[in-house]
Amino acid sequence: MAQIDYRRNRQIRIPEVRLIDEKGEQVGIVTIENARRRAEEAGLDLVEVSPQARPPVCKILDFGKFKYAQRKKEKGGHKASSQLKELRVRPAIDPHDLGYRVKRGREFLASGHKVQVVCIFRGRQMPHPEHGFSVMNTVIEQLEDVGKVEAPPRMMGRRITMLLTPRTVVKPT
Repeated sequence: MAQIDYRRNRQIRIPEVRLIDEKGEQVGIVTIENARRRAEEAGLDLVEVSPQARPPVCKILDFGKFKYAQRKKEKGGHKASSQLKELRVRPAIDPHDLGYRVKRGREFLASGHKVQVVCIFRGRQMPHPEHGFSVMNTVIEQLEDVGKVEAPPRMMGRRITMLLTPRTVVKPT
């Protein structure tokens, strides 16, 4: 993408310009001296935003902020969040809490994210991994309509992890 070089302040040499003030309101056609004076009074820059127009369009604005906004627009922003979401559960989780976590997992899978489900053990829960595996199986059963198991539940130290991916939905044409 080509970087546009904007003329500003003393670089603008046209006798008359169409001016847009710092509030974004169109002032009209004014002399370049008048436009520069208004920009200085506001403590901002006079920037030629549309040099092809007759007369050219100039705006009173903070040039640093303007360049930053242009770069952000050029990049197109970035994705708001990662593709991998995590649900944390416990071996002795309350059914209501589990239902809430499953609901969130359903939302993540529906929006196309992968979901990693992690069951964390503490203290005396360690000798009973079957409780954790039963919680994981419950999650799988409740989410099987929107997601499928990519990595089955596996015990690693004090945690059981599994990975769910969204089911591919064939859209009718």
